[in-house]
Amino acid sequence: MRQYVPTFSVRRQEWLAYDALLLVGAAVSLACRFLPADLPFWMPWDFSWPIFLLTTLAVGWFALGIVRMPEAARPPRWRQVSFMLGVLATYTVLQTHVDYYAQHMFFVHRAQHFVLHHVGAFLIGLGAPGEAIWAGMPQFLKPILASRPIRGTVDVIQHPVVAPVLFVGLIYLWLIPDFHTRVMLDSNLYDVMNASMAIDGIFFWSLILDPRPQPPARLGFGVRALLVIAVEPFQMVLGAILSLSSTDYYPVYRICGRFWDVPALSDQHYGGLIIWLPSTLTSLAGMICVLVSMRLNEERLEHA
Repeated sequence: MRQYVPTFSVRRQEWLAYDALLLVGAAVSLACRFLPADLPFWMPWDFSWPIFLLTTLAVGWFALGIVRMPEAARPPRWRQVSFMLGVLATYTVLQTHVDYYAQHMFFVHRAQHFVLHHVGAFLIGLGAPGEAIWAGMPQFLKPILASRPIRGTVDVIQHPVVAPVLFVGLIYLWLIPDFHTRVMLDSNLYDVMNASMAIDGIFFWSLILDPRPQPPARLGFGVRALLVIAVEPFQMVLGAILSLSSTDYYPVYRICGRFWDVPALSDQHYGGLIIWLPSTLTSLAGMICVLVSMRLNEERLEHA
């Protein structure tokens, strides 16, 4: 693909857009700091500059990249919509009052992580936004992202052995009862937990849902199908334990104060069901996408 070189006028407009973005972020940050009780549900409960910038820049670079790319190279419209929905879902559970409820109800917390690790990440991966974002981002960032340390880190995260272990391991790690209590009472650890779930989910589902064959994709379709199968039993076991147990493993939500008159065990059971059932459906959807992509690539080879 021919490299796009923006003119001075275009670069000036882009930097003006970045300035406007910072002003909007500053306004939202001040509103959340000084008028928290007056803000509607869809406004941030606890404003985060990293989440705001990552979300808005990703969407902006994606849209700009679509414009810059030749029409034949652009992702289909349905993939563009999928990416936007995935980003919106991720932003919603992190930067609206949903995050506040997730700190006080276990099943809301599990729903939040289901969106971060499954639904939002799945839709972003299905959107295959990499080339469009790359085409839209500033030139000075590309050497940094293409550097050996960054590429080496991605190689490790998306290694066929590491990827499923990391995907399931993070779910178990953050739900170790004593550790979970500490995380929910430490704002810094809480942010790390949410960020790790979102980032790992995006890397995992991007690896699985890559529409291209190997190469240039990292893995063949058969290996991807095996990875989807591999992660599912561990999620089902954890969900079953939490949804069927008669022990309250997470008293921290009683300490923080639950919003609704829901017994502790019922709250835990609902959260376990979210891990158990919707995760199974997401894996099934992932398997279907892998098989469809495999079939489409076989048809292209046959026509070729």
